[in-house]
Parts: sequence; structure tokens; C-alpha cells
Amino acid sequence: MCSTVYLETTIISYLAAEPSTNIIVAGNQAVTRAWWARRNRYELVVSALVVQEAEKGDPKVARQRLALIQGIPAIDISTTAEQLARTLIGDGPLPQKAVEDALHVATAAANGVDYLLTWNCRHLANATTRPRVEAILRAAGYEPPIICTPQELIDEDE
Repeated sequence: MCSTVYLETTIISYLAAEPSTNIIVAGNQAVTRAWWARRNRYELVVSALVVQEAEKGDPKVARQRLALIQGIPAIDISTTAEQLARTLIGDGPLPQKAVEDALHVATAAANGVDYLLTWNCRHLANATTRPRVEAILRAAGYEPPIICTPQELIDEDE
């Protein structure tokens, strides 16, 4: 059985974006494309929130983002996930402005997803935030997804 990977919107955005002139972003885009080429090793999922975020912005790029996630199952954003997200904001490490970020994590946790793949290193793939998010999810009875970047989710044999 394959591990499940929740694709947070930044992954889709990096795949659809024009190559960046910023060397760090360009490197992240390259790593994302390399990971994407090996995505069949995982069971991919998104949520309605990912779809909503992918629809925003420039219509041409939005169409590209939506094409990338076409056919990927959308997992349920349950009332449980919404409550977990509120806990991550109210009692937890995520700021009020990160409501969508909290909902991505909570949705993945409530659905038993193994990994949450993201380039959001401010609120999600962050070494100081991650343990606090994990503790809150575990205290609520959920095993948190491993929050990571594509660079971290590359097999040793790759």
C-alpha cells in the first residue's frame, strides 16, 4: 500500500509557475518537478480548499493548476477538521491569518494522510512550528501527517 500525500496548494503553484529568476525559488521549482515525476510512488490527495486556492489568480495559470490536480481525489473537509483547525489557531502555533494553513493540516490529519507536502515554510514546514502542531493533533487523538517539502520526501534510491 502506498503512502498518501496531501498536496498543499504551494506544490501545485510551483509546478504551474514560469521558471523563477530567484535562485532559491528556481531550485525549489526544480526539486518539485523532480518529485512530481516520481509521484506515482504515492497516493495523492487534495481537498476542496486546494481546488479553491488553485482557482485564484491569473486565469491562464489557474487553468494550469487545475489541470495538474484533475483526477486527484479530494478528501473531505469535515466539521472535525474545521474544529482541529480552530484549535491550531486558537490554542496553537499558527497565527489568525493562517486559517487556511491550519485547515490543510487538520484536513490531512482527520483523514489519516501520511504526508502533507508543501513549500509553505513560514507556517507549515517549519522546524519550530511543526512539533507544536503535532502535539496539538496528537492531544486531540489524531496522528499528524509528516509536514515536509518535496526535497524531504525523496527516497534514498532517488
